[in-house]
Amino acid sequence: MNILVLCTGNSARSILAESLLNRLGADRGIRAFSAGSKPTGQINPAAIALLREKGYPVEGLRSKSWEEFTRPDAPQMDLVITVCDSAAAEPCPIWPGAPLQIHWGIPDPAAITEPEEAVRAAFEQACERLEWRVRTFLALLDESLPRDEFRRRAAAIGQMED
Repeated sequence: MNILVLCTGNSARSILAESLLNRLGADRGIRAFSAGSKPTGQINPAAIALLREKGYPVEGLRSKSWEEFTRPDAPQMDLVITVCDSAAAEPCPIWPGAPLQIHWGIPDPAAITEPEEAVRAAFEQACERLEWRVRTFLALLDESLPRDEFRRRAAAIGQMED
């Protein structure tokens, strides 16, 4: 299953989710990617530091445009997850293969710039919420569900209290 995680800047939340999905979903054949509608071109250093500290992969992570995933040579996505409200509200490109699209809004930890303790706390909270959602999503994969029910339940994960 190929999953694309989107946010606006592709510097924090989508990067965290990409790494979490790739590690936690590896034994289920999940390949996760991330991108942004207006990528910053760099990953927030606090995101990389937290992922490293928690033992999640950071190799190959980079801030990139969602346009990369509309090209003919791009991997075909099965699921597209938006993790910020602004990206969810933007008109998305037409994704090859018509993947399912869901929204798991997470407050932007990159919006906190000081003090250092507050930045760390914001990134830890975002990572914990995403990890909980990823683990809940992976449990959903164990069920044999029709496409519409799978989409409904996967989308509902974004509405649940973590």
